[in-house]
Amino acid sequence: MSEISRADVEHLATLAHISMTEEELTTMAGELAVIVDSVKKVSEAVSEDVPATSHPLPLTNVFREDVVGEVFTEEQSLLNAPDAEDGRFKVPAILDEE
Repeated sequence: MSEISRADVEHLATLAHISMTEEELTTMAGELAVIVDSVKKVSEAVSEDVPATSHPLPLTNVFREDVVGEVFTEEQSLLNAPDAEDGRFKVPAILDEE
């Protein structure tokens, strides 16, 4: 087990201005000890033989050729628009222009 004592937890709770009962201090000491031990186990697995990874599976980017396809004309694009002006969609103003 880790060296996290009830006194350590009480000191940390005081620094963090957290009010804890005696039972909570004892429980938290046990839980923090388990967490610290788990981190130690993971740290033991790190060695020069094990490469650092950011993802468990290799990531590859899939790019496709950027090819221009069928393009709508201005008239087709604005055909079902509720309102248009000067070849653009016209929308209600949301910002005050002063």
